[in-house]
Amino acid sequence: MSPDNAVEAAPNAEGRRRIPRAADLRRLGRAALLGPGSRGRVPDAIEHIAKVHRMRHPGADLAILRKAYELAESSHRGQMRKSGEPYITHPLAVTLILAELGAETTTLTASLLHDTVEDTEVTLDQVREEFGEEVRFLVDGVTKLEKVDYGAAAEPETFRKMLVATGNDVRVMSIKLADRLHNMRTLGVMRPEKQARIAKVTRDVLIPLAERLGVQALKTELEDLVFAILHPEEYSSTTALIVEHAALPDPLDAVAEDVRRVLRDAGIGAAVDVRPRHVVSVHRVGLKRGGARPGGSDFGRVLIQVTEDADCYAVLGELHTCFTPVVAEFKDFIAAPKFNLYQSLHTAIRDTDGRIAEVLIRTRQMHLVAEAGVIALGNPYTAGEAPEGAEGERVDPTRPGWLARLLDWQRDAPDPDFFWSTLRDELAQDREITVFSADGGTVGLPDGATCTDAAYALHGEAAHAVVGARVNGRLAPLRTPLKDGDTLQLLMAHTTGEEASGPSPEWLEHARTPAARIAISRWLEAHPAAGPEEQPATPTVRAAATVTRRTADPLAETADTDPPGGTVRMARCCTPVPPDGITGFVIRGGTVAVHRAGCPVSARMVDSGRAPVAVRWRHDAPGSGHRATLYAEALGRPRLLADLTEVIAGQGAAIVYAAVEPPQEHRVRHTYTVELPDPGALPALMRAMRAVPGVYDVYRAQGTLATPQA
Repeated sequence: MSPDNAVEAAPNAEGRRRIPRAADLRRLGRAALLGPGSRGRVPDAIEHIAKVHRMRHPGADLAILRKAYELAESSHRGQMRKSGEPYITHPLAVTLILAELGAETTTLTASLLHDTVEDTEVTLDQVREEFGEEVRFLVDGVTKLEKVDYGAAAEPETFRKMLVATGNDVRVMSIKLADRLHNMRTLGVMRPEKQARIAKVTRDVLIPLAERLGVQALKTELEDLVFAILHPEEYSSTTALIVEHAALPDPLDAVAEDVRRVLRDAGIGAAVDVRPRHVVSVHRVGLKRGGARPGGSDFGRVLIQVTEDADCYAVLGELHTCFTPVVAEFKDFIAAPKFNLYQSLHTAIRDTDGRIAEVLIRTRQMHLVAEAGVIALGNPYTAGEAPEGAEGERVDPTRPGWLARLLDWQRDAPDPDFFWSTLRDELAQDREITVFSADGGTVGLPDGATCTDAAYALHGEAAHAVVGARVNGRLAPLRTPLKDGDTLQLLMAHTTGEEASGPSPEWLEHARTPAARIAISRWLEAHPAAGPEEQPATPTVRAAATVTRRTADPLAETADTDPPGGTVRMARCCTPVPPDGITGFVIRGGTVAVHRAGCPVSARMVDSGRAPVAVRWRHDAPGSGHRATLYAEALGRPRLLADLTEVIAGQGAAIVYAAVEPPQEHRVRHTYTVELPDPGALPALMRAMRAVPGVYDVYRAQGTLATPQA
């Protein structure tokens, strides 16, 4: 447990303070067998719980705790645990764990009763009548489903039920985590194979949930208990290292003293302590260093607690001024909190003796939240403090991106085996990112999620119509992994019905979230792939010119009164039209080729020593038309070519040449050489082409264009 929350605790081998387990359980067992105390006073068995609870909640009403204990004790009377202790010691121990973490009275009441409906004759209706709907909901949320009714699906369906309840009240999972912690503490009486099975479920589901709810005090102890069962040799060797280190002077003590002196001289009030690492954390340090033996300052970190947020940054400034900072180790989780409420500044410093120490800087309130997560919120649903969602559902006061995603996809996963395996995969993603949508909204996604995942998170099954995406303003394939802080604009097909192509099987290869995979799989099952004889070909499309090409163009003339040749024509690489700035070059046969100013081809001709010829637009040109070459960048879809050519014709332009490149990543590029009766009509034509659904850019040709084949 947290040092701040522990009562009558002694440090263990790891330096962490906990309630002595065996002594407490024996005392609670004796008190439970003797029955409640005198009328009007707290029963002896929960006296210690009441003291711990009053430390964090001085005004708490203990009458309801007494009433809940009396019902639990009378209901469980005669039941024994496998360890030989009265069963009532289990709900008492679970309640004590929650009291140490600062849980409010309603949570403690429900934790005392959490096994009564499951293991005794007490009913949910009885709990509601005596303790209210809130306690009834919490007790129901942690009550297991019967194996008689669900068979092998009982465990996954119980977790599904519990997660749905957690979506409406996070205190449900708080009770379940404390329940699992006490069970893991007393797991030694079980058969080894059952110990391993329970430890694996704890590792795969409960520990990730504790991490997501920010309850680090429970998470770290669960990790150590699981590690001891599943990896006993590594656990023993790591524990031996910790014990060996504890017998030696800790170099972090000297660093902490130097830090205290620096902060005292700077006039910053702060509590500076050495925070020992737990067993799994020390083991990870060794793995991070390629199996090297941890030593020196690897067994702990310096923890600095201050009063205000601004003091955190003041401390950081003093440390980086008076010590040598390890810049690569700096992380600011105050300005950008983790998705599980965690806030702290992380840094590392090197003192004058070369010792490197990791440092955590946080306020005292941040420390409480870092240890207890959602439990530190007290009652997050106090009337008037928490908003309500659709249909009266209470909004999770945490940042519930992961929980909302989980609740969404679990509704579409009727198969318990699929739900169970997918839940483990989902919880294995231990980091979350935030992506901004083009309209200013945000969506939380697991690290590694792609544009496809974001599309289904934002639009549900409407994401079937997504044909492309822009990430930070640039066109990107749908398989592109997103990063924290990216801005995403999804490009949707505007076709409907049979014209909409929908997702392809390849989408499953880069979809990471269960919601996306379920939606894509359902669509593919409803739209089986066509047989080979029905598969349409995707050829390169070329439209033949319908206008006879001229060998000369009378729209421009040389500015010299004695031109070097009698023929002037527009260059096909950039197809200038009035009033473009132009320049000319004499080519084979004395013809003057006219280029747009800035055309790369004309720049290369100048670089090669070719002399430009001054040219100008004729004011008396016959109404023979003006040519321009346009590129249309678009997202591939049915009828795109037809729609573009229809728009071009509607603007009064004739298509001299058209080509469609083979699609790549849903993207295609169309090339059109058009002839306009009036050069001033070109901007309007380009705007009309951009308005075609799926087209994201239209621009003039700037480089060399291969001579089209008629």
